[in-house]
Amino acid sequence: MTQTVAVAFTGASGMPYGVRLVECLLKAGVRVWLIYSQAAQIVARQEMDLVLPAQPREAQRLFAEMFGAADDQLRVFGRDDWNAPLASGSNPPDAYVICPCTMGTLAEVAAGMARDLVTRGADVVLKEGRKLILVPRETPFSAIHLENMLKLTRAGAVILPPNPGFYHHPRDVQGVVDFVVARILDQLDVPHQLMARWGE
Repeated sequence: MTQTVAVAFTGASGMPYGVRLVECLLKAGVRVWLIYSQAAQIVARQEMDLVLPAQPREAQRLFAEMFGAADDQLRVFGRDDWNAPLASGSNPPDAYVICPCTMGTLAEVAAGMARDLVTRGADVVLKEGRKLILVPRETPFSAIHLENMLKLTRAGAVILPPNPGFYHHPRDVQGVVDFVVARILDQLDVPHQLMARWGE
């Protein structure tokens, strides 16, 4: 059975992590459901010169062409699409990754708020006992940030800040990005060859 992973981009810095994650999931044969916020569209343009279309169908075509996704392997949903499968506990994904994750999004999820599909999807995944991974890109963390992270960890979420290691001697920014994406893929039990493992 094909694994389904939902991915959300929000307006934090770190868009290369999210885009690379989607690429690796698709190449691994995983089914991907993608959502992104309006702020994520701004960040994608700033950090990657990537224009994320406002219309889900256009975005779906863009990412399918970029990464060679198979038919029905990728679906893109609007952030206010309440008919999307991940809006209901009757059809949740196997896992959900918010990458990058703003502190505002993290706070809404911690408070159980579901104002759009990004946060409703997180609420559904938590209540259904599926894996929720949040990749918060902020520094430094305030006490409020840390308390929200602790609350989410206790609720079963995984907090995975994009803190790269350097023992693999990355030669460029892509090597740093791949380190973080590798950690996310490990959490999802998705095989990859992004970097050598410790001791190998």
